[in-house]
Amino acid sequence: MKFDPYAYHYPSRRNVMYAKNGMVGSASPLASQAGLEILKKGGNAVDAIIATAAALTVVEPSGNGIGGDSFSIIWYKGEMYGLNASGFAPEAISAEQLRAKGQSEITKFGLDPVTVPGVPAGWAELSKKFGNLPLAEVLEPAARIAENGFPVAPNVARLWERYYKIYRAALPSNPVLQTWFDLFCPKGRPVQAGELWKSPGHAETLREIGATNAESFYRGRLADEIDAFSRANGGYLRKSDLARFAPEWVQPIAANYRGYDVWELPPNTHGLVVLLGLNILENFKLEHKEDIDTYHKQIEAMKLAFTDGLAHVADPDHMTVDIEELLSKEYAAKRAAEIGEQALQPMVGELENAGTVYLAAADGEGNMVSYIQSNYTGFGSGSVVPGTGISLHNRGCQFTLDEKHPNFIQPGKRPYHTIIPGFITKDNQAVGPFGVMGGPLQPQAHLQVVSSMIDFHLNPQDALDAPRWQWLRDKVVQVEPSMPFNVIDGLTRKGHIVEVANETIMFGRGQIIVRNEDGVLCGGTEPRSDGHLAVW
Repeated sequence: MKFDPYAYHYPSRRNVMYAKNGMVGSASPLASQAGLEILKKGGNAVDAIIATAAALTVVEPSGNGIGGDSFSIIWYKGEMYGLNASGFAPEAISAEQLRAKGQSEITKFGLDPVTVPGVPAGWAELSKKFGNLPLAEVLEPAARIAENGFPVAPNVARLWERYYKIYRAALPSNPVLQTWFDLFCPKGRPVQAGELWKSPGHAETLREIGATNAESFYRGRLADEIDAFSRANGGYLRKSDLARFAPEWVQPIAANYRGYDVWELPPNTHGLVVLLGLNILENFKLEHKEDIDTYHKQIEAMKLAFTDGLAHVADPDHMTVDIEELLSKEYAAKRAAEIGEQALQPMVGELENAGTVYLAAADGEGNMVSYIQSNYTGFGSGSVVPGTGISLHNRGCQFTLDEKHPNFIQPGKRPYHTIIPGFITKDNQAVGPFGVMGGPLQPQAHLQVVSSMIDFHLNPQDALDAPRWQWLRDKVVQVEPSMPFNVIDGLTRKGHIVEVANETIMFGRGQIIVRNEDGVLCGGTEPRSDGHLAVW
């Protein structure tokens, strides 16, 4: 039969999903089912999240990979934990070397923006601390998919084509990008929706990571492969950098928003921006979801929060501001007082002291995980270690070459990170994990779904379905084409410069799972992607 997998003539609606024994949500049915398979084998929510994350490196390489970073918030046996599995800049790199290449800002492609990947170590650490099953068993479903191949999903294929064009344009100045074409374009063109694609080297790497609890990736054979590839192509990453890396257990940070505690991870992620925005927004009474004033207040709160975040968020060892002061209700009240009836030009606030795939899982025992991993821009740096399926991320391009900025690039320093997992609790009890991936959109989408659920009592699916906006710069706001015209017109009259996007794929992809008082799980999945909730 002939049909267009991107053409839909009639509106459709997803219902919320319920389950008792477990739930896994991701942007891929295959990945979610890999997590469910592990749950049914006796794994818990942590095992399921690792299995799903590993499968996503195979079935959604347009957003993440083995060579990326990850962050997670874990609710385990009534306690909350945070894991920062983001890597640092190589010892051999320096701003001087990059400037000598003629760079005024760090390039996105090639090996210059590659920092130490944290994903494999994050899997191993989560498995070691919380898992029920051996890591090798947990990674096997993903390895089978990579080995046997799978039909590529429509939205993944669309991104595949987008980055094919981007890398093709960058290839003349970055010959290492040929490694991306060798793996991801076996027929000399982007893989199309429904077409089978496989990566046997990826399968071997996953099995080796599982068998060695990621030791091979950081101190063994795979580390040697990465080191040799980097040296041969003028990169800075070395085996010694990999060997020094270890994920960091961190204490999540929270803001109380109208009786609910909303949790994010501390810097070097910009989850802080979500909490700043919610603190500011709490100063206003929001009457109706589709009211122009509601959108205006949300946008203005986020503009102020994001401006502060961009100025201050960095590796916490290099930040010069007090996070507690930023998160104080007093500071939020001062920022809220700047919001009026017209769109403002955001400026950094005065202090007394002066950026994927998202997935969530829950099991029948009450354990829940909010998890996110990324190669940053699409497939990442476009640099793929031959024969391994390891597509290296380009998170280092988030550093700056401005020596006065806290996010200035230095060896051993972690960059500003856009990827953020979220979690909600109430009265010290878990409500559930939530997250929406999408680069700078992420804190903005977090604020929107939290407000939808808490202020306007939308169910998880409805909160994800609602039209989204994202602040771009100055007074410029981009909205989805489904945004009501009266809202667009009203925001324009308030001084916002409104751009209507011609597609929805860049407005993020989210998952939400909430646990009811009787233990029943209720979830929503992203309608803008190939999202899927696997339930048990």
